Amino acid sequence: MTAGAGDFVTPGSTVSIPEGTEAGHGIHTDSAGSVAVVTGTLIQSEGTISVNASRPSVNSPRIGDVIIAEVNRINPKTAEVRVLHIEDKEGGHRDVPAEELFADIYVTNFVDRFLPSAGDAMRKRDIVRARITELDPMMKATTRDDPELGVLHAICPQCGLDLETSSETPDFNVKCSRCDYTGYRVLSNGFGHGHIMGDDIQSLNRPGARWSSEAEAMLGHDGARPYLSPVADHRRGMSHEIPESIRRQRAAQSGGGRGGGPRREMHPATCTLCGTKTKVPFKPTPGKPIRCRDCMDKVKDGKASKEELSKERETLVAARSQAEETMGLKLFIGGVSYDASEDELREIFSAHGELKEVHIATDRETGRSRGFAFVTFSNKKEGMSAIKDLNGSEIRSRKITVQESKPSGGRDSRRRPRRN
Repeated sequence: MTAGAGDFVTPGSTVSIPEGTEAGHGIHTDSAGSVAVVTGTLIQSEGTISVNASRPSVNSPRIGDVIIAEVNRINPKTAEVRVLHIEDKEGGHRDVPAEELFADIYVTNFVDRFLPSAGDAMRKRDIVRARITELDPMMKATTRDDPELGVLHAICPQCGLDLETSSETPDFNVKCSRCDYTGYRVLSNGFGHGHIMGDDIQSLNRPGARWSSEAEAMLGHDGARPYLSPVADHRRGMSHEIPESIRRQRAAQSGGGRGGGPRREMHPATCTLCGTKTKVPFKPTPGKPIRCRDCMDKVKDGKASKEELSKERETLVAARSQAEETMGLKLFIGGVSYDASEDELREIFSAHGELKEVHIATDRETGRSRGFAFVTFSNKKEGMSAIKDLNGSEIRSRKITVQESKPSGGRDSRRRPRRN
């Protein structure tokens, strides 16, 4: 059957081209005739007959769209969700493009309540309703500040039965009717009803409320991985015995911050930009920038002047030079005979200056020498002199290489010479 204007065609359908009319978009014509190459409706206009393709628009989320999604992964501070459906949008049930398939919900956008980790309020396989807030550079969503947003459906992590709302324990708002599991979810008013809104259950989320001391100890503080929190672990419930290793870790914690975690040791330091006394949660390294919070923000925002940065560089160079003098110089010695001893190396290298340490690397299992060693001089100049005099010399008929030992295990960007 030959199709004409107004007919619906699919690829391969024979098309009739009236006299005085040309084939347009979506139609292929050759000596055998004319056929449609796309799906759509034939239209005739201004002497041309073509196919008006009936292609649905791309199902891409936009800022403000409300999505139905499944929690795909729980990270310390985010829940990664997979978009299943876009509400109030024609064709919203269709698959979305791969690059727009996943969105992140940050723990601060779950609910108006302090949550240490994402696993404390959502679990893998939970079905949630969320609103898109950002698209670039990555898609982000929120379940906060709208009673319709939040978890719509969740299953018991112990027995797989659908969870129900519960107000028996103030800190936890869902329970399993089959086993003893109780937990906390950021609940939508549609929980258990899907797209149909039920009663207002936002009070069960306890927005703005503090956790009880009993629940506080079970949350995933300090961005802990979800399995460290009984509340967040999808493999076990609240009644599961805490592993002994974690029990010892918690017993060792004392005087912690808000979550009862260990207090970080603070080290006194001087801001290298403005000279203000400050404290940092790590041991300062001479010659490395140490800045107070105000100076960190100033440098980050590009407000630090060239004069300030130049003066800081001078301070760092001076501190680095002074540190090198006091710290000495560590040398890497390659090609060391397997029969050589530390005393033998000490005798050879001590002729060039005072030594702090001599160490031959050995195999952990056999205790046998690995063919290289480290020698630390008290004075950098003496160490540099040893490099100049001893590099390429022989010990027990083997030529050795002597060079400055670099941090993190690398001694030089060049490969070490092969042993003969």
